[in-house]
Amino acid sequence: MRTSDFKFQLPKKLISRYPNLKRSECRLLVFDRLTTKITHHFFSDLPEILNPGDLLIFNDTRVIPARLYGYSVTGKKVEILIERILNDYQAVAHIYSSELVQLGEKFILGSNLNIYIYVIKIYYSYKLFKIYFDNINYNNVLSLLNDIGHIPIPPYFHRLDEIIDYELYQTVYGSKLGSIAAPTAGLHFDTLLINRLLNLGIEISFITLHIGSATFQPVRVTLIEHHVMHDEYIEVSQSTIESILRCKERKNRVIAVGTTVVKALETAAMNTKSLSIIESFSGYSRIFIFPGYRFKIVDSLITNFHLPESTLIMLVAAFAGYRNILRVYNAAIDLNYKFLSYGDSMFITCRSE
Repeated sequence: MRTSDFKFQLPKKLISRYPNLKRSECRLLVFDRLTTKITHHFFSDLPEILNPGDLLIFNDTRVIPARLYGYSVTGKKVEILIERILNDYQAVAHIYSSELVQLGEKFILGSNLNIYIYVIKIYYSYKLFKIYFDNINYNNVLSLLNDIGHIPIPPYFHRLDEIIDYELYQTVYGSKLGSIAAPTAGLHFDTLLINRLLNLGIEISFITLHIGSATFQPVRVTLIEHHVMHDEYIEVSQSTIESILRCKERKNRVIAVGTTVVKALETAAMNTKSLSIIESFSGYSRIFIFPGYRFKIVDSLITNFHLPESTLIMLVAAFAGYRNILRVYNAAIDLNYKFLSYGDSMFITCRSE
């Protein structure tokens, strides 16, 4: 398939730049894969839509304040986005500058901090850089980020991060620091809604996928199968695997809350021929899911509405069907559903067997 097959016109007015103050007040489009029927709800209706015994799987990652601002030695402004912390004083990062970043180049953080960053390695043809932090009065890079870093809200918000983002660009259940973007499907869940679901007999488990640039990097190739993902760190515990197997045994649905959960679960199942022999997984994955992929674990999916020509809409099209997802997206646009990180949600479902 071509990247252009996933192109559609997204009106700017449908891109939410700020979150709902009440998480579960967003709209929810439900698409039934078996009947191809579309229905419209609010996210707070989810307890009435799910069945007792269904299993919701969340990504428990937490966003780090990964964006830094500084200057080159020539006085040019630079933006640094930490992709991955390697150790106490080193990280892999994106560096955005008006000049070509050079090996050995030095950058200065802030105006009075006298914290220096040195480029010590270049990856992917100047798209990623290994950097070393020098002269920092912090125990480690994460401590520095927590003090002077900014929440890395998406560029399509067209604004700087604000106080509201420090709370609402995190899920209420996130506990493991490591992502540079939020697992946005989970932003709609508040504590009250989660408790309602639990009281109705709906089960909950967690995976960890620390979201990096692989999730939102643009697809620059003509044929999608030529696209190469950057790797992301994943953990799928044995207890989550056991919850999945019990759910399958009782003929309920394994519901992934977000595309990152899909990637984590399908990575864990990648090299197995039978669900009964799936084991826990920890490590890095470059899984790229697009139409033609055969899913092994996930039965239903909760996800936001995504950008045209992105790897995320390709994954959703693989799950719902390419022509189906084009129809669903057109319906969402016609009815003014909000798109992207702070937008509305959709539930792609199939019936319990």
